[in-house]
Amino acid sequence: MSFNNFLKAFLAAACWALSSPIPAAAQLSLPRFFTDHMVLQRHQPIKVWGRAEAGAKVKVRLSVLESTTTANTEGKWLVTLPIMGAGGPHVLSASSGDQTITLNDVLIGDVWFCSGQSNMYWPVHLSDNAAAEITAADHPQIRLLTVPNLMDTRLREDTGFTRWAPCQPSTIPLFSAVAYYFGRQLHQELGVPIGLIDATWGGTRIESWMSPFSLLDDPELGPAIQSTFGMDLQSAMDSIRQAILLWEAQIDPLDAGLAGNWQAPGDYWNDWASMNLPIPWEYAGLPGVDGVVWYKKTVELPAGQLAGPATLSLGPIDDSDITYINGVEVGSTFKNINQPRLYPISSGILQPGPNTITIRVKDHGYRGGFWGSAAALSLYTGQETIPLAGEWKYQAGTPALAGRPVQIDPNALPSVLYNAMVHPFTAMPIRGVAWYQGESNTGQPYYYRDRFLQFINDWRSRWGDSSLPFVFVQLANFRQPPLSPQESGWATIRESQALGLSLSNTGMAVAIDLGDPDNIHPGNKQDVGYRLSLCARAMAYGENLVYSGPVYRSLTIEDGTILIEFNHCGGGLASIHGRDKLRGFAIAGEDGRFSWAEAEIRSPCQVAVYSSQVSDPRYVRYAWSDNPGELDLYNADGLPAAPFRTDTLRVPWQR
Repeated sequence: MSFNNFLKAFLAAACWALSSPIPAAAQLSLPRFFTDHMVLQRHQPIKVWGRAEAGAKVKVRLSVLESTTTANTEGKWLVTLPIMGAGGPHVLSASSGDQTITLNDVLIGDVWFCSGQSNMYWPVHLSDNAAAEITAADHPQIRLLTVPNLMDTRLREDTGFTRWAPCQPSTIPLFSAVAYYFGRQLHQELGVPIGLIDATWGGTRIESWMSPFSLLDDPELGPAIQSTFGMDLQSAMDSIRQAILLWEAQIDPLDAGLAGNWQAPGDYWNDWASMNLPIPWEYAGLPGVDGVVWYKKTVELPAGQLAGPATLSLGPIDDSDITYINGVEVGSTFKNINQPRLYPISSGILQPGPNTITIRVKDHGYRGGFWGSAAALSLYTGQETIPLAGEWKYQAGTPALAGRPVQIDPNALPSVLYNAMVHPFTAMPIRGVAWYQGESNTGQPYYYRDRFLQFINDWRSRWGDSSLPFVFVQLANFRQPPLSPQESGWATIRESQALGLSLSNTGMAVAIDLGDPDNIHPGNKQDVGYRLSLCARAMAYGENLVYSGPVYRSLTIEDGTILIEFNHCGGGLASIHGRDKLRGFAIAGEDGRFSWAEAEIRSPCQVAVYSSQVSDPRYVRYAWSDNPGELDLYNADGLPAAPFRTDTLRVPWQR
């Protein structure tokens, strides 16, 4: 037997034998995610499992259903109860000898596993219209479960501590916004209980979410699986964490700015170098720098502007800051790269004439500095808002530091999130998967197409359902629109994601019109959830509805014009903004040099594309950029056309 085949067999056995953590053998237990208020999947056999004393009888009861089994020699047991229709609340109990576990308020409905990186994680309280959404979030038949962030090189049978909770204003603020808006729409349309499992981790690559079974034969990742399977990841992480603490402890003692009181007034900083903010300092003359950088800027204020409360807005800063005005500290934030800095300024700090703003930024690794929008960098004086974006003076406070010890994060090893956050649920029947991820794979966007197909098939295999409904979000628009057609990693990964539609029972929610050029985490999660729900209603529930915007089907070339035919036209193609000419199209001849094109709707499912600059056109691209800007092409049902290209020209990331 080859080592790979041996390891595959070993992994299969390890599903039970190497699980972590393991309760005491004699203690009756259920997985931690079996709690009050949980939702069990309707119309599928109901599985309940856990541990007990080896050889002990275990009786499970759900409403009027009852089944008895015997724990095996390892103390593991599993019962399968008959299918049930939507309803509840029910009581679920497991008993063995004098031990009984009772779960109350259990519902039977549809369970959706919602996973991915930060845009799926992004909580309701940071989404658009958050206050009103939270107040209205009273849906007792929607149940929420957040999976703790854990990594493991072993296949775990359980998660960290967690509990199901009914959806209400007190439980929804920190829950995934996309998952909530998705589940809310399904609940409103279907009228059945909905269970939402939020298993997310920001900044993660797809390889971390794939099972070790799927990657063993991979020439790049297979060796990592083989060499790390079963290692004590926690001990390694603890050792690295201690080394990081020692590394961070050296920063403040080495900061010349603290020793020299650089927050104090004076003209000593006039000869410092200049930097146009906002920008991470790695992109503005300080590549590879970790530690402290000080920033200063003077703002002239006439006396008439000083009436009323003042506020300093700096946008998000990576990682920590202490901020001063005229030598007085006005605010600080520690290790929170996503938190916009909004510091109220006490009366008397701002003075007529020159006012010096000093910001001490401490970066603990990776990028450092200002990364928000220019509009977020401002001073509100009580009378008017003064823009602060633009030239600032800066000076590094710390000398060049030895490299920061690298923590083991989810991207350091493949499969570690699958093992700890997904695998424990694969024995649990679910209705489907909702997925939003890809930003962290934009560095290798062409390679993603194979990974994504492999990933979908992998999860279907783990759940034992080759047609498990799988709906996903195509990446939203981000960054500034280009002045001319160009290659794009984000466009390429969107194409890779769209190839997921080649698998049956998949649906793609297009978000090319829902992004924010200045924020990789756009606030409009409501429309994302709604579009995902349309896909789910079509794929998982078989509803006959328009669930997708126009999708490229074919082309013909006639007299210097390329005629594009679309599927999913719904009630017909439409120009959402009422323009005769559609934006976002580019056209090229055989040389593959693209120019912006004219485009117009010719029939309910056809668009004509042409350009006076390309007399013999061969190829068309649509919305082919990180951010194509405002687009016009939708169907009459209000869903946007998916980005596409008709060519197969080699892109820069193609191997």
